[in-house]
Amino acid sequence: MSADHIPDDWPRRVHSLRIRAMPHHWHVQVSGQGPDVLLLHGAGASAHSWRGLAPLLTGYRVIAPDLPGHGFTRTAERGRLTLDAMADDLTLLCQGQGWKPAAIIGHSAGGVLALRMAELLPRAPATLVGINAALGPFEGFAGWLFPKLARLMAVSPFMPHLLSGLASNRKKVESVLASTGSHLAPGDVELYRRLLAMPQHLEGTLNMMANWQLDPILARLPQMAVPVLLLTSAGDLAVPPAVSRKAATLLPRVEYTELPGYGHLVQEEAPEAVAAVLLPWLARHVAPGPARAVAR
Repeated sequence: MSADHIPDDWPRRVHSLRIRAMPHHWHVQVSGQGPDVLLLHGAGASAHSWRGLAPLLTGYRVIAPDLPGHGFTRTAERGRLTLDAMADDLTLLCQGQGWKPAAIIGHSAGGVLALRMAELLPRAPATLVGINAALGPFEGFAGWLFPKLARLMAVSPFMPHLLSGLASNRKKVESVLASTGSHLAPGDVELYRRLLAMPQHLEGTLNMMANWQLDPILARLPQMAVPVLLLTSAGDLAVPPAVSRKAATLLPRVEYTELPGYGHLVQEEAPEAVAAVLLPWLARHVAPGPARAVAR
């Protein structure tokens, strides 16, 4: 599988668009009608991680890009894989396409990008949602692995190719996913295996983690004027709920909700449970358009 070609069997392929907006060649999935809701996945994932949740967000136009260097979004600028640069480029993408996010929902590292975009957009979104938002260092296996891989990436440009070969082992991929507290169905594990077998995807993920600097955005949390929902899952082993609880003490307009069970990838494990929390929150801040069925 290559970043240059989106397979016909990729989840929600019918909604895929290719958009050139320098310095990236974006893959974005757009579906539904209504106010714009931007979905930002986490490090190492792609827009496929919203495949179960996106169809449930009826009454909204759902916009789900692959982040730079991830999935099928190609980049020629490795130096643009920092938090600030990625937020800048996502903001420019939205402006160029005429998208006006009324809400931004981010999972894990995507939750941090959502906060940064709220500072950059000409008109701030009406609300933000962080799902197991990575507002602190990764813990458990991910906390051990990411820094080591990032250091290896700095000294060996061949590391993504070596690791993509290892990713062909389904059991290893399943083990890495399970270490986050999430247990996905075999078909869902296979999607991650296919992603991790792409050297470009691994390179983008490692470069992102190698350049991830949280301190500046965390220091500005008390100045965040936008209402924020922090949604966590009790079984998250990568970004435990305590991370969001701590961040909630700093945000001036925040609501914290914890789902019992589930792990870091809760939006993939239990999209209906996540939607049951999100839809009332969104309706409070962004009135939905007429409800229409959204194709999966």
